[in-house]
Amino acid sequence: MLFIKHNMQLTFRKATTEDAARIWEIILQAKAQMLRQNKQQWDETYPLPENIANDIRNGYAYVLCSEADIIAYAAVVFDGEPAYNSIDGSWLSEQPYVVVHRLAVANEMKQKGIASLFMQKVEELSRSQGIHSFKVDTNFDNFYMHRMLEKLGFSYCGEILYQRGSRMAYEKLL
Repeated sequence: MLFIKHNMQLTFRKATTEDAARIWEIILQAKAQMLRQNKQQWDETYPLPENIANDIRNGYAYVLCSEADIIAYAAVVFDGEPAYNSIDGSWLSEQPYVVVHRLAVANEMKQKGIASLFMQKVEELSRSQGIHSFKVDTNFDNFYMHRMLEKLGFSYCGEILYQRGSRMAYEKLL
């Protein structure tokens, strides 16, 4: 359920280098919230400004804007995720997929359905590119993300392993 104003003009687009400062501000807000809540998803060492710069350079960086203001950010990757090649469990499919990393919503827009809306925009983008699988992973203690993924129709598929530890893996067929 979205709690944003119906007359709000929202735009989903690729990010540019001019957007980097605002994106980093939103990432820092999300990191601070996770640290306050003792969540293990992100910390002082991840993500870093170079992760965002690489996302922009590689064409992965997407933003959701209200009017001209960036209110959410994520890396939207169609090139695969190497960590997903090995899962303790099983994916719903082996077809090409989109993956979202580093999803963050600006503090002033939290609790308004913006993260869900961002994910729905990624689904639309995926379908337009002929991709019908959406995979994502999150930390075990990121309860907000678990609830959102379940509400959006994702299925828990197992665990994947990164250098920073294991993550819960989800997939949704589009």
